[in-house]
Amino acid sequence: MLNKSAKLSPNLGAEKVEEVPIRNGYGEGLMIAGEKDANVVVLCADLTESTRSEAFSKKYPERFFEVGVAEQNLATIAAGLGISGKVPFISSYATFSPGRNWEQIRTTISYNDSNVKIAGHHAGISTGPDGATHQAVEDIATMRVMANMTVVVPCDAIEAKKATIAAAEIKGPVYLRFAREKTAVITTEDTPFEVGKAEIFYQTTKPQAAIIACGTLVYNALVAAKELEKEGINVLVVNNHTIKPIDEKKILEVAKKCGAIVTVEEHQVAGGLGGAVAEVLAKGSPTPMEFVGLQGVFGESGNPKELIEKYGMGVKDIKEAVKKAVKRKRQNTENPKS
Repeated sequence: MLNKSAKLSPNLGAEKVEEVPIRNGYGEGLMIAGEKDANVVVLCADLTESTRSEAFSKKYPERFFEVGVAEQNLATIAAGLGISGKVPFISSYATFSPGRNWEQIRTTISYNDSNVKIAGHHAGISTGPDGATHQAVEDIATMRVMANMTVVVPCDAIEAKKATIAAAEIKGPVYLRFAREKTAVITTEDTPFEVGKAEIFYQTTKPQAAIIACGTLVYNALVAAKELEKEGINVLVVNNHTIKPIDEKKILEVAKKCGAIVTVEEHQVAGGLGGAVAEVLAKGSPTPMEFVGLQGVFGESGNPKELIEKYGMGVKDIKEAVKKAVKRKRQNTENPKS
């Protein structure tokens, strides 16, 4: 059942769940952060409306900078602002920032520990009709490997707003990852959110596996958990919004409690959330794992929901992965190594 202490949306059990683009939360968060701190500034690469930076640009025109289609300049200008007392947010599609300007982010922002917040929009395969060239599915991996970088992947618009506000208060570079499409609203204003702290969203008695998810697919993980419970397989679901610094304590706790782990992300399974969780478990509690995400392939143009299903990230795929992980756990228990 849904974890009451997580204070999730009451609409989750409804037949039709409210859906809102995650990026809307970024725009709302910018307005709040800008009001709280006059040093917050926003830069954009000719995608003001699409990245939801428009409202900030109108309210604070003297604190908004339109750089144009020049993502390398976007990062480098922001780096200077970030070491000069400002709190710059840079906004573009994730394939362009941090995709096109990765070297500038590394050298001018991360290396200098500049106080820049990088908002990567239209991330994941659910960007849909724009196709593989615009579907950033490697960005979690490339950003979490950077020294000094915090990486946050919100699960819905409300959490995106909280993450944006929190990013403005963190000293140092932060990467915020946002999807394009409307996504189920899972959380509420009262749902706990703290960068670096994962939250259990769904729990049952004697769980046989834990699903650790991030971003848009947290909702699919919750639906899968509910269906699995009806089939007699108890699981718990963790919303692991912060990929770096990852909540090692929570991951080890659920691994020891459940004995099997499934990671779920709208990203390549190599180097993303799954890789981060595997690193924690390899060091602290080796556990049977399955990985739901893109399996080393590029996407294609198509309907977002259909693409999620085609590339193995739907509810049925999560359920199958849980069953595989549970089966492996049982085999390990029945045939322990001498």
